[in-house]
Amino acid sequence: MTAKPARLPRFFYRMPPRPCPYLKGRTEQNIFTELAGPNTGGLYDALTQSGFRRSHNVAYRPACPGCRACVPVRVVAPAFAPGASLRRIVKRNADLAEQDLPARATAEQYELFLRYVTSRHGDGEMAGMDFQEYAAMVQDSPLRTFVTEFRDPRGRLRACALVDRLEDGLSAVYSFFDPALDRRSLGTYTIVRLIARAQQLGLPYLYLGYWIEGSPKMSYKWRFRPLEGLTADGWRPLDLRPPEQRELFAA
Repeated sequence: MTAKPARLPRFFYRMPPRPCPYLKGRTEQNIFTELAGPNTGGLYDALTQSGFRRSHNVAYRPACPGCRACVPVRVVAPAFAPGASLRRIVKRNADLAEQDLPARATAEQYELFLRYVTSRHGDGEMAGMDFQEYAAMVQDSPLRTFVTEFRDPRGRLRACALVDRLEDGLSAVYSFFDPALDRRSLGTYTIVRLIARAQQLGLPYLYLGYWIEGSPKMSYKWRFRPLEGLTADGWRPLDLRPPEQRELFAA
């Protein structure tokens, strides 16, 4: 029996415009809808496949006036094989223990989150979040959401990832890590491990949010190949490597 397609929500709303946090001089404006009611999981799957992201119990997508810089991207998990530099990062973090937990906020997570956003995103809106706001970010989900924690041999929390389980993959909602451990490249390591988890579960994709050309904050995503982007013609392969990398591999 063929499954019925998910019913899309009746109402979408437009947020007020504000300065873009990624591209200087541009304006950001999102459309969003509430994730609620029957078949919320199926609805969220359909929205994610259409380029939406989740925050709390809301699914949103950029609809910025005069700008289409944000490109939804996903890693093709079965075809992913880490290159030499990524393998070195995995080896560097081989001592970390990894555990999936229910989406419940803890004081330990919040302390790490606060250090991360203060160090890396001190001018962003998350920098002022209190514990209740952090807890809402983690727990206000009507979906199959979990937290993956990474701990060192002494049991200290070093990185966290908030993840949604979809029918066709995993969605990396938000991740944070100890900003004092630059040498470990914990942000990159977390993504490699989430791709590995998708592979273990037999899922085809890891959804990574948006690629924004010209934004240094998004430049790391080119490392996770093969990568697909959502275009006017549907999901298509993307080559986001810097020009010098493309020339090297073409030689």
